Amino acid sequence: MSITVAIDGPAGAGKSTVAKAVAAALSYRLVDTGAIYRSVALLAQRQKMSLDDDKSLETIVRGLDIDFTMVDGVNRVFLRGEDVTDAIRTPEVSRDASLVSTRPSVRQGLLALQRRLAGHGGAVLEGRDIGTVVCPNAPVKIYLDADPGERARRRLEELRGKGKDVTHEAVLSDMVARDAQDMGREHAPLKAADDAIHLDSTALTPEEVLERIVAAVRQAGG
Repeated sequence: MSITVAIDGPAGAGKSTVAKAVAAALSYRLVDTGAIYRSVALLAQRQKMSLDDDKSLETIVRGLDIDFTMVDGVNRVFLRGEDVTDAIRTPEVSRDASLVSTRPSVRQGLLALQRRLAGHGGAVLEGRDIGTVVCPNAPVKIYLDADPGERARRRLEELRGKGKDVTHEAVLSDMVARDAQDMGREHAPLKAADDAIHLDSTALTPEEVLERIVAAVRQAGG
């Protein structure tokens, strides 16, 4: 039996890496919901749109043509056929994605899309409100966390690997600010579902996190 696996947690906790590994291990689809919000933010930036202009944001959401394709082990994100995988991972898009995600109309508008991508099981979804809002009936819910300093170190390594000239202090400051926004927003704030399995990845390897999640899925009948 294939089931839905919901993985939530703050930025830099390792959700993307772990979700990809879990999907590969189980032969499940991988749905990066954070990439969906990032894509909305990217389009808003390109159109020089105000992030509190709900009507314009709703237009983006209604016309959002997004697809995920695994290419050489990377979950590539395509907007109307354009590969935006790298474009949506800049600090500027990350900041705006957090702001866009506070708009109730955007979150509500994207719910149907996310649930359609989840299908009827056999999917791994990662984000910030998967277990609480998007897929509250998912048989396996994971809340993945890590120490802020460690999360900043991981994100710094990722950004520098892409040629970005950033400091640990700047990344940590941005991450703490984003955590506050995500956890403090009125609609669908970042939090663990009541029945979620809490995993602190600070001292765990990706392989160890993977083993624990796959074991939870197997125990749940997946």
